[in-house]
Amino acid sequence: MAKRDYYEVLGVNKNASEDEIKKAYKKMAIKYHPDRNPGNKEAEEKFKEAAEAYDVLHDPQKRQRYDQFGHEGLKGTGGFGGGASMNMDDIFSMFGDIFGSHSGFGGFSGFGGFGGGSRKAQMQGGDLRMKVTVTLKEVATGVTKKFKVRKNVPCTHCNGTGSSTGKTTTCSTCHGTGYVVQTTNSIFGRMQTQAPCPNCHGTGTEIKDKCPYCHGEGVVTGEEVVEVKIPAGVDNGMVINIDGKGHATRAGGIPGDIQVYIEVKKDEEFTRDNNNIIYNLLLDLPTAVLGGNVEVPTLDGKVKIKIEPGTQPGKVMRIRGKGLPVVQGYGYGIGDLIVNIGIYIPETLDKEEKQMFERMRGSDNMQPSATSRSNFFNRFKKIFNDL
Repeated sequence: MAKRDYYEVLGVNKNASEDEIKKAYKKMAIKYHPDRNPGNKEAEEKFKEAAEAYDVLHDPQKRQRYDQFGHEGLKGTGGFGGGASMNMDDIFSMFGDIFGSHSGFGGFSGFGGFGGGSRKAQMQGGDLRMKVTVTLKEVATGVTKKFKVRKNVPCTHCNGTGSSTGKTTTCSTCHGTGYVVQTTNSIFGRMQTQAPCPNCHGTGTEIKDKCPYCHGEGVVTGEEVVEVKIPAGVDNGMVINIDGKGHATRAGGIPGDIQVYIEVKKDEEFTRDNNNIIYNLLLDLPTAVLGGNVEVPTLDGKVKIKIEPGTQPGKVMRIRGKGLPVVQGYGYGIGDLIVNIGIYIPETLDKEEKQMFERMRGSDNMQPSATSRSNFFNRFKKIFNDL
């Protein structure tokens, strides 16, 4: 079944503020929370659906991609909206961040399929963020760049276990479950909830003989060469997620990700307009009057275009397929090269050139007609209206 629109799920409009989105999610989360709807499968789905919608809409970057490309635009971004399976641990953690740790919410017992005993938490390393600058020519073809990234890497002396002998013992606080039970008072009465064990941080194990190199953390500061594959057609502000290349964590944990922010360097020759590129061609006066063939640059070399006799300034020519490709997954086709034609009027003339223009001054062909005058100014009106 197709996913519902996230704004529709939360009951807000597309111009809703961050505060409005948060309030709407609170309302939905309370309504469909497992403690209020024990064993209700429909409420369970609505609870997860609301969490997924909030996960996307409260994040400015995810929201921008969703507004532009819909659900398809979130693939590869991480999180619920990126196609990841729903994890109730994450949902309740997000729920607790909004309502506070003493709200009385956060247990797993209400919905079938999420109870049945404690589960060990799987630790996850932190994410990294980096900015990559690409040229317009690299945008046209796509490019692979390599960077040396400084981050947490597994300790080689203990193979990331944090133990000098490689052995761990069962946590004395949670007895290996990874969770402790907490009793809290809420609007629904006294409730028992599970929280990650503060002693072992949810792993269920303790390290007695800590590695002297990483002090039991299992990770040390190091460097890694990371390869970033940037697809053709990217634009400013787009984010590429590199799974598993962020900070490492203890053995068995999940490495974080790297979010790569794209910045397209300003080009000296071309101006970008979505997937089209614009080139301003300045013709010499004789070519504009007599016509001829001229070369214009493109992103992959030069091409010749034919200039018709009597070409006027402001004329626009389109060269099909010489623009930028559509970024992968968001459509097909390649943009065009738009050539805006201007005409160079010389500022200085020698004696012979002046005499030549004086002889032409009186010619009827050199005088603009009413039609040509009207066409000329209409072209400029259109240019200013398009700005």
